[in-house]
Amino acid sequence: MSVWSRLGDIVSRLGAGAGTGAMDLVEAVRTFFAGDPELRRRVAFSVAMIALSAKMAKADGIVTQDEVRAFQEIFSVPARETRNVARLYDLAQQDIAGFETYAERMARLCGSGHPNCAMLEDILDGLFHIAKADGLLHERESLYLRRVAQIFAIDEANYQRILARHVALGTADPYTVLGIEQGRSFDDIKRHYRKLVRDNHPDRVMARGLPAEFVAIATTRLAAINAAYDLIEKGFRQL
Repeated sequence: MSVWSRLGDIVSRLGAGAGTGAMDLVEAVRTFFAGDPELRRRVAFSVAMIALSAKMAKADGIVTQDEVRAFQEIFSVPARETRNVARLYDLAQQDIAGFETYAERMARLCGSGHPNCAMLEDILDGLFHIAKADGLLHERESLYLRRVAQIFAIDEANYQRILARHVALGTADPYTVLGIEQGRSFDDIKRHYRKLVRDNHPDRVMARGLPAEFVAIATTRLAAINAAYDLIEKGFRQL
């Protein structure tokens, strides 16, 4: 059974009627899947991405068609499950709970005080993908994403690395994307790059809790890493 079918089960059990908020679904995930931690992480990831995406759209004030398409690129939702996803998205937008509450609940998936949690970086990557869909990272979106990163305990260096994968930062961009300082030997850069490729391979990412339906996040990240390395390698060849 897919993660979407599981999510549909939760929506159906709660009824999603008057007085039901998306935060109720977050809590339901913890209860319904208490005996299956891996499945709980996968469903919780899905809920978080939908809810935080909805909250980001509300913070920006405008939901563009570009953002909708970007949302659909990440969320490969079967036609029979689109209604449940749409209901959750609407619940999150209407819920009185602020986005900080959702982010704090998700941060607990990695344990208290766990900095730079890879799964939380996956969520932030997905949010960046949606935010930049219209070709711009608006000020409100930028503030929103930085605040989510703070709640997720993603430090400044790692935040800049994630940001660089989505927003051009100038001549230092390839090194920032790889998270390695300029001046290192090419052998050091190559070893670091190969480790990044291993750590960010879609199979490895899904093994830590990213549902198969969200493989677009992993493949987009790996493409950015490969492009950054290719640019650095080209520079060394010209020396």
